[in-house]
Amino acid sequence: MEENITGMLSAEEIRIADKCVEKALALGASKVRVTLNKSLMELFGTLDGVLDKVSHCLDRSMSVCLFADGKYGSFSTNRLVESELNDFLAKSIATVRMLAEDPCRDLPDPERTAKDAKTGKELGLYDPSYPSLTSSQRLKMTMEASVFERHKGEGLISEEGEYSDSIFDTLTLDSNGLRCRHTETSFEYGVESTIKDSEGNRFSGYWWDSKPRLSDLQIATCAETAYKRAMAQIGPKRIPSGKYNMVVDSENSSRLITPLTSALGAFALQQKNSFLLDTLGEKVFPEWMTLIDKPLAKGQTGSRLFDSEGVAVKETPVILNGVVKEYFVNTYMSRKMGIAPTIEDVIRPALEPCVAPGLEKPSKLDRDGIMALVGEGILVTGFNGGNSNSATGDFSFGVEGFLFKDGKIVHPVRETLITGNLKTLWNNLLAAGDDARLCKSKIIPTIAFKDVDFSA
Repeated sequence: MEENITGMLSAEEIRIADKCVEKALALGASKVRVTLNKSLMELFGTLDGVLDKVSHCLDRSMSVCLFADGKYGSFSTNRLVESELNDFLAKSIATVRMLAEDPCRDLPDPERTAKDAKTGKELGLYDPSYPSLTSSQRLKMTMEASVFERHKGEGLISEEGEYSDSIFDTLTLDSNGLRCRHTETSFEYGVESTIKDSEGNRFSGYWWDSKPRLSDLQIATCAETAYKRAMAQIGPKRIPSGKYNMVVDSENSSRLITPLTSALGAFALQQKNSFLLDTLGEKVFPEWMTLIDKPLAKGQTGSRLFDSEGVAVKETPVILNGVVKEYFVNTYMSRKMGIAPTIEDVIRPALEPCVAPGLEKPSKLDRDGIMALVGEGILVTGFNGGNSNSATGDFSFGVEGFLFKDGKIVHPVRETLITGNLKTLWNNLLAAGDDARLCKSKIIPTIAFKDVDFSA
């Protein structure tokens, strides 16, 4: 019973997963992969400093990838009862046999799979204090984090806070002998504050933090930060359309990395839906730009020892001194494209600190230091919709933020659009900081670019 309370996979659930592999082979599957997932989340929410909602969610599922007669199918169930396995697997294998042959489907080479993910806790992402955390403690933290009573006479008209903690436990097995496990806890608090200025205009600010260990969670300052971010938006002004230097803070900078890593994925490449097609080994970006996949950082959000196939991951240069060094290719796409497999996706991309040649490196490579380095331009503190074309790299994003001059904020900016091409944008990289938010799985700091098109 205790294992159900803590959200950890039980010995019985693991035994059923092992039986699933055994029975699938006995029923005619040539190969099989089983992934068993279990998660538990507790959530407490406040509205204007008063408890507003409580949620408890326990989820469990088992997905089964079956290979039979050169064909492939994927199935899932949340019924982990041994007496029901035969019927579930027999029907699943019968369905697979009705499908078209797919010779590219296969399990990964056992030589490539993880061998050191035995307990799930090797990366230090599990907080052993999690099982002893009580509802009273959760409620106390949530209520004490609110600043509504402190600021409700100072423009604050609404505050929504939400504390949650969760545990995720996954086990991946296959008929080639793969057996790897990943266990992590997460503690998160986020709050949105809405304020009203003297003219009745409303502005909102949001801030959050998340950590694998409760003792590292910065819950006490979140609501105050959200309130200040909302207040800072009072008095926005339009700016003339034109080219500006752009600084994107570390809360939002990963928005501009995601299209790059997506374009390096084999699915986009194979469909010729990538603006980085045929660029492996080519210098596409400025030589001072380096992006490293760092999936093995102990105790850090987003770290993993293996991908969904069970393939072992490692620290890998993705873009090194401007040169594209890695495509992300799983077993299926490797066989389909006739190229060597890597892993299925970038796990934890980290942009290295840098300053473009000719610029003097500031004493601190944080947001303020980079604004001082750039001098004047637009500080982007939020994205409001928009999209990018994965085939061409052209983009159009709505943004909000602040005009700054002499490295200092002058006034807020809203209802502004940035447009351009991602290759051009990144080749205009002026600097990348060292202030990435470690609560995120993409370790992207404050970044600055020159000559970005802004439209009012």
